[in-house]
Amino acid sequence: MPGHYTVGLVAKGKADRVAVDAEDALIAALKVKAERPDATITYVRRQNRRGDARHPAHSLTGNRR
Repeated sequence: MPGHYTVGLVAKGKADRVAVDAEDALIAALKVKAERPDATITYVRRQNRRGDARHPAHSLTGNRR
């Protein structure tokens, strides 16, 4: 059963966070690393409703600003 995780990363000197659906935190980190091999993973945590609703992360393949 997949859960929702937020993965923090640093790529090209900029901090970012990505929302990922995965079975556990390790798989979430590996999905982000596969998509962005140059990125450094700083944290992986389960999403929480209140905090992530106020400051939403974008999806892994979603549109970025």
